[in-house]
Amino acid sequence: MSNLKTQWKLLSLLPCLAFLLDFQNSGGVTRKFELIAHSARFWELFDHNAKLVRVAGDFGFTEGPVWDPAGFLYVSDEQQNHIYRVYLNGKKESLIALGDPDGNTFDRQQQLIDCASILRAVIRIAPDGREYTTLAERFQGRRFNSPNDVVTGPDGAIYFTDPTLDLPKGERQEIPFQGVYRLDDKGDVRLLVKDMSQPNGLAFSPDGKTLYVDDSEQKNIRAFDFAANGTVSHERIFGEEKEPGGVPDGMRVDQAGNLYVVGPKGIWVWDAKGTHLGVIVVPEQPANLAWGDKDYSMLYITAGTSVYRIPTKARGFMPNLQNGH
Repeated sequence: MSNLKTQWKLLSLLPCLAFLLDFQNSGGVTRKFELIAHSARFWELFDHNAKLVRVAGDFGFTEGPVWDPAGFLYVSDEQQNHIYRVYLNGKKESLIALGDPDGNTFDRQQQLIDCASILRAVIRIAPDGREYTTLAERFQGRRFNSPNDVVTGPDGAIYFTDPTLDLPKGERQEIPFQGVYRLDDKGDVRLLVKDMSQPNGLAFSPDGKTLYVDDSEQKNIRAFDFAANGTVSHERIFGEEKEPGGVPDGMRVDQAGNLYVVGPKGIWVWDAKGTHLGVIVVPEQPANLAWGDKDYSMLYITAGTSVYRIPTKARGFMPNLQNGH
């Protein structure tokens, strides 16, 4: 979800000075784009002269980018309550009007999957946007909190997070925890993780053996061993993003296993061993990101009221594609 919106939610949950300062330092403040390397290996992923380009603007809160090979992005706008097709010339057109749409992904059949916060459900949207199908809205008879982000797993199942960050106003929390779930093609929902405070972005390693999930409240990234039967084990802290100016949110992985995670002031880049390589400082605080263009080497970033893009030397890992590229 949008980090500005995330932090408002977290402030209501944790009325502490640290979050207040974090919010004041990032909310609504524009920054100058720059690439900050913490390791020389950062320049193996980005050219020193790489430029960040604003693709489109005039949104409310952008989220959930997904690249369509036809040459556009699907982008959620949590404030304007639409999922848009966004073209590289800046044009945008509404696919569907939907209350507070959030993270999106393609499944293995290249169908658009959305975390619909107001519906408290994971849905599949028809290509023409005229209808949607609810894939899951309850766990053990209780309504989800507010599904937030979603990814296709190495087994073809759908994996999603369910924090309370967008729990609709006036509605009660029915599930007494914030979970990470697996949804199979039969509609069966399995709980994988229940001990995180506010699970948000998630991604799989290219070899399918590790599931990463970040926690916006704890400001860290967790790693789990992932088994072929769709279960997880060996939870550990992969990295922390505790500086002021933002919280962990959406994430993506490249084919070499490097992680690109929303964090304070922009996109934090990590290698597969948990070494922080550097930061892409973005003028508006990001919420999510996606690989795009023909070779999936362009990184698209949804940030505040805009969508940005920056070229990389990497190639994005696409879990919805059978062979990952």
